[in-house]
Amino acid sequence: MKTTKVSFFVLSLVLLLVTGLSGWAGAADAESNTSKTYVIGTDITFAPFEFQDVNGDFVGIDMDLLDAIAKDQNFKYEIKALGFNAAVQALEANQVDGVIAGMSITDERKQKFDFSDSYFDSGVVMGVSVNNDSVKSYEDLRGKKVAVKTGTEGYTFAESIASKYGFTIVPFDDSSQMYDDVKTGNSVACFEDYPVLAYGVKQNNGLKTVTEPEIGGSYGFAVSKGKNQELLQMFNDGLTNIKANGEYKRITETYVGENASTTANMGRWELVQKSLPSLIKGLGNTLLYTIVSLFFAFILGLIFGFMKVGHNKFLRGVATVFVDVFRGIPLIVLAFFIYFGIPQALGFTMPLFLAAILTLSLNAGAYVTEIIRGGIQSIDRGQMEAARSLGLPYRKAMMKIVIPQAIRIMIPSFINQMVITLKDTSILSVIGLVELTQSGKIVIARTFASFDIWLTVAIMYLIVIIALTKIADYLEVRVRRG
Repeated sequence: MKTTKVSFFVLSLVLLLVTGLSGWAGAADAESNTSKTYVIGTDITFAPFEFQDVNGDFVGIDMDLLDAIAKDQNFKYEIKALGFNAAVQALEANQVDGVIAGMSITDERKQKFDFSDSYFDSGVVMGVSVNNDSVKSYEDLRGKKVAVKTGTEGYTFAESIASKYGFTIVPFDDSSQMYDDVKTGNSVACFEDYPVLAYGVKQNNGLKTVTEPEIGGSYGFAVSKGKNQELLQMFNDGLTNIKANGEYKRITETYVGENASTTANMGRWELVQKSLPSLIKGLGNTLLYTIVSLFFAFILGLIFGFMKVGHNKFLRGVATVFVDVFRGIPLIVLAFFIYFGIPQALGFTMPLFLAAILTLSLNAGAYVTEIIRGGIQSIDRGQMEAARSLGLPYRKAMMKIVIPQAIRIMIPSFINQMVITLKDTSILSVIGLVELTQSGKIVIARTFASFDIWLTVAIMYLIVIIALTKIADYLEVRVRRG
């Protein structure tokens, strides 16, 4: 079999497909730039500053301020919901034009980012479970665990007093996870920005505040150092104008004022019903990314699988390196490297869609390569030798004798890889992919109903995976009988 020519042809096909995706995304970006649409990274799990309401709209102090400023200054923007840490990394990698996410203005951050004028003065407060009457001050934390959200002012404050009061810090990426850790008793308290915790308490998040707010920093809108200065200036000018006309006061009082609205109490079934549209949309994204990435993973698996069983030592070595690298790197690290690392190093913007597909495809492709290699090598060598002795060329013997038998052996492993890839999409929520898991996080940030929403998400995953497995089992039976 002419492995080199076949591999070169299929590899060229993959490159054309990936280039096409990149070009499509790049064309979309170019169109966006010509219409002056700025991409703004945010958290959306940080109520009352940014979260999604029951209709799926971005709301909160930050979202409403940005919308009011954009209207005042007549510029367009697009929200990219990433999570706080991912949003900051995206700004460093120039994947977004700015970040508004309750981001405290600090001297350390000023080394990398340019900040707007302060739009909100914050501070840190300690919260405990509503049933906890034993922890009332920092002294009561000695020898205990305290939950904090990474990258926040609360985390910085907790670090500054941890040794003095002798407590252990437990970090989380989302406020809702931090609250759940306190409610379950794993941590006795948490440190959070006071307006955020106060809002959560008002929405019955199961916590109460036990200290007065510490003097804290101020929130600002951030852009990369020396870049998007026109956007920064428009934000400052717009902020000044909406403060002058009373719009700023109206927005802040809507969420943290005395008459701020509270979420209506809903029964469990009503809550699930209200949340289903956004969860179903997230499930649709999960299936889309799974199908597309498995398509490319199968192509990669064919290329490198045949390279591994070929006679060319160099190609076998290349295939081995591919498998070792992409099977050895944890998926979350690969996602960060592709979405944040490569664009920052090479100075270009990578669409989230392309980064997610590349991450899943390369990871699954490495496993599919081994599935194909194992399936082919599991066929007794005597069958190939017998076919060759009867005068069949290597390629025809492979296609007519070996591969049909190998496919029957590979099918269960392919089914297993399909299920694994579907579940792996949840890991990509760390780079802002709004699939089923991320959709669940967004709903919980608004409702604080962790048990009900995670149970619903788990059932949705279970139903889809069982259905896909049954379909695949049926197809396997048909192939074996055929």
